Amino acid sequence: MPLRYKSELSEHHAVRQNVGLFDLSHMGEFLVRGAGAAAWLNSLLTNDIHKLSPGKAQYTFLLNPQGGIIDDLIVYQIEPELFMLVVNAATTQKDWEWLQAHLPASGVSLEDISGETVLLALSGPASEAVLQKLTDLPVGEMPYYTCRRGTVAGIENVLVATTGYTGEWTYELFVRKAHGVTLWEALMQAGEVVPAGLAARNTLRLEMGYLLYGTDADEQTTPLEAGVGWAVKLDKGAFIGQEALRQQKQRGLSRRLFGLVSESARVIPRNNTPLLNEKGEEIGRITSGSIGPTVGRGIALGYLPTGYEIGQTVYFQLRGQMMPLTIVRPPFVQETSLARRQKARV
Repeated sequence: MPLRYKSELSEHHAVRQNVGLFDLSHMGEFLVRGAGAAAWLNSLLTNDIHKLSPGKAQYTFLLNPQGGIIDDLIVYQIEPELFMLVVNAATTQKDWEWLQAHLPASGVSLEDISGETVLLALSGPASEAVLQKLTDLPVGEMPYYTCRRGTVAGIENVLVATTGYTGEWTYELFVRKAHGVTLWEALMQAGEVVPAGLAARNTLRLEMGYLLYGTDADEQTTPLEAGVGWAVKLDKGAFIGQEALRQQKQRGLSRRLFGLVSESARVIPRNNTPLLNEKGEEIGRITSGSIGPTVGRGIALGYLPTGYEIGQTVYFQLRGQMMPLTIVRPPFVQETSLARRQKARV
């Protein structure tokens, strides 16, 4: 995926206001099959696999024994004994080796289909209207975090999933590599679809407060510190990293990931910048920072010691000056097509 096709700002706004198309084929995909697949996955992942059923998906974490995040990923249950894991591109090999090392002697098989899979994400308020032109699947009736197989643009056996990383209503389409170009071209011709690159994807996910692995989370970070404890089910049964998280929860966190917002679009916090108190002492660090094109101000995610609260002010240095940042609770953008759909279903 390129950094941009034309302008990251125009691509960002196209996704927020209409529809954009991302090529996410760099992501990794693993198939897990067998009668023991669900139980095995449940022993490795933080969320509760047993709450899934065919056609549903789940956000979860793969942890080391210390509770550190090896990767954040999405697991899809396609059939009763067939799951697909979608993992980050930079961690595909590491994840594969970890899973292989913990594979049981029987009852589970693992297959890497990353090289044979094209993943396209159609994202934005108009995504349903565009996709419905190309398929008989009732895509408008699909709830959030579900998946269905069907024919799209004349291509059979496309997996259509309502998962995404922008905060807008998104369809992620998995197809064999041989059909990737055909699907891309059909989607581009089905409406006023704007191709979008990595830069727009980053600002879109940052406005939602979504984690970027390797930047906001790594093997020295736990899901509890990163503010995503909702994807951890400590009482579901044993899994790798569980005891470390239990101990951390019992003794209390020493740091937490917060949202931060500047006073104007001219004050932009950047990745890996120290966070300071009013005395100029370093108290934390920005992990992700950029302009929020929809917000019109600088926004960031950063770790601060426990005890800091929403509404307080911290600082960072910009050209020798102390610049204030207000601590907020993400998402930075509240009104999105995803949020509207979720409210309508309540």
